[in-house]
Amino acid sequence: MLRLAALREGIDVILFEGAFNQYRQDLGDPDSGLYGFDPEAVVIAAHHGAIELPPFSETPEEAVAAELARWQSLWRTAAERSGARIIQHTIAVPVEAPFGHLTPRLEGSRDTMTLRLNALMGKAATEGVLLVDCDRVAATFGKAAWFDHRYWFAARQAVSLDALPLLARHTVAVLAAGLGLNRKCLVLDLDNTLWGGVVGEDGLAGIHLGQDPPGEAFVAFQEYVLQLKQRGVVLAVASKNNEADARAVFEQHPDMRIRLADLAAFVCNWEDKPSNLRRVADQLNLGLDALTLVDDNPAERALVRAVLPEVDVIPLPPEPSGYLRALSDYLRFEAAALTAEDRSRTEQYRARTAAAELEAASGGMENFYRSLQMEARVRPFDDFHLPRIAQLVGKTNQFNLTTRRYTLEQLRALMHEPTTVHLYLKLKDRFGDHGLVSVLIACRAGTTLVVDTWLMSCRVIGRTVEAEMLARLCELARSAGIQKIQGTYVPSGKNALVREIYGRFGFVQVGEADGVTTWEYDLAAQGPIRNGFIADWAESDDAA
Repeated sequence: MLRLAALREGIDVILFEGAFNQYRQDLGDPDSGLYGFDPEAVVIAAHHGAIELPPFSETPEEAVAAELARWQSLWRTAAERSGARIIQHTIAVPVEAPFGHLTPRLEGSRDTMTLRLNALMGKAATEGVLLVDCDRVAATFGKAAWFDHRYWFAARQAVSLDALPLLARHTVAVLAAGLGLNRKCLVLDLDNTLWGGVVGEDGLAGIHLGQDPPGEAFVAFQEYVLQLKQRGVVLAVASKNNEADARAVFEQHPDMRIRLADLAAFVCNWEDKPSNLRRVADQLNLGLDALTLVDDNPAERALVRAVLPEVDVIPLPPEPSGYLRALSDYLRFEAAALTAEDRSRTEQYRARTAAAELEAASGGMENFYRSLQMEARVRPFDDFHLPRIAQLVGKTNQFNLTTRRYTLEQLRALMHEPTTVHLYLKLKDRFGDHGLVSVLIACRAGTTLVVDTWLMSCRVIGRTVEAEMLARLCELARSAGIQKIQGTYVPSGKNALVREIYGRFGFVQVGEADGVTTWEYDLAAQGPIRNGFIADWAESDDAA
């Protein structure tokens, strides 16, 4: 089921399966078959029988702390010996409750301690440890059916066979998020999707939004959409409608929860849905495979599937009361982490759209760059920014020269490697703070600096950020006596955008094999690369 679910997400999984109940031996033995397999991810599919908690404890805090420490030790061991990302199943609490309805009142009951353990696992998990919330998945499926003792007694199968596809899909959703394969943007239809009725025909007062049962269902759906925005999903609109009528709902209707400020793109006209989805992607500088459409109209959904198969489409049920559940069951918005940049992502994309409008009116690129009033902070990696750095390394595809993936622990090790240069760049302009948007890792080899990883968020492509990063790298290289900078382009299928990026900055191609090109910049002869459009970010503006 795991392999099948992974293939559905475009991930070809090769599996090593440990023997039953041998996870401690496999993880603890450096010569085990697991480490010989050299895994990229280790799934620890634990169940309630694997938890070393007593039926009841007089010292529950100590018991839970000891059990948490045991799992943390396993995570550290696996990370140190393999560098793999850990996917830990949390523990589904069984249906059978010997203490009955007293259970929530008894901190020392095994069930209460298990729930506490799950919560503490969430707090303790570092960037390299991802969790699958099995207790929630089991509750969704129905715990009486999830725990089928026939399978346990017959084959030590902890989860019923009927539940395995659901568990596999959730596990793969977490794996995909860790690989940066999650969707980024939710594109919303309007009439009969965000509200009931057709605003162009029924008028502002005639649509269903609040006040009655159908209207309350649309409000609940909108509130859930806003919660997705809080976790970093970018919101956009693509609708066949009169734009003035549509905007009036967002601006004037008292029960409208989503406002125009919550949207990164607003495309509203009478053209076909695929064309408008392309416009959304162009405005946000996203690939079509980053978009997910939610639309009540089956014909529109079928058209998008046929014309734009890269765009994912969520099927909505006939009744608006089912919209919220349909969206909450969608797994392709799973995230490996939540950072400050995630929570403000829609605002960052709105700033990008505003900048694009300014570019169109500025009368020349140099005038446009100067009008942005850009400021950058470029610094070596630090523990505070490392989670965001790991997130970018894990998911950036388009502007990524080599697409090498590193876990948080591997990045932390690179921080302390004396021959490694590591830089992050944070950017702000007149429209807002874009956060940490670029990462570069290079290794010193004599008098040459070899770029291992260079990537940038697609939000700031076309802002001279790439020139600024190379300029800062040149400054560091010259001060360290470096004479040449070498970079490599490794094609990935998604990064054609940067195939010639080194050449544009004066690098000379010195090698090519199987599409992989090597470039070299003679710093001693050519002098440092410069960029005059981005100023230093004043320290007084942001202590972080």
